[in-house]
Amino acid sequence: MTELTITRTLAAPPERVWRAWTTPEEYAAWIWPETWGTTCEIDLRIGGRFRFASTVRELAVSGEYVAVEAPHRLVQTWKWDGDDEETLVTVTFAPLPEGGTELTVLHERFATQEECDQHLQGWNDCLDRLP
Repeated sequence: MTELTITRTLAAPPERVWRAWTTPEEYAAWIWPETWGTTCEIDLRIGGRFRFASTVRELAVSGEYVAVEAPHRLVQTWKWDGDDEETLVTVTFAPLPEGGTELTVLHERFATQEECDQHLQGWNDCLDRLP
């Protein structure tokens, strides 16, 4: 199996970064470009589901929360509409001594290196909008 790991340092505390990942309005504001008309639904609990969609691009991702450990760790399945394949995303929010957050995204279970590379580019684009 193929996986990717991205680590970013953010100036905000873990609680603030956690909210950006777990509040529908905040997640929709950064996950995709504003022009994509992103909508988001989040049921933040183990077994709860999430879905975000672009009304402009006709794309959507959904999944189920496997672990919810506020504000430190979030694990969720990840499946694009129309795909059979489901991957797994683990996000950790580690506090830094200076008050920021070390954010790590581990996305695993890709069937091919090409899919992994496409998601690496996508995650980097998304995370560039997060701060």
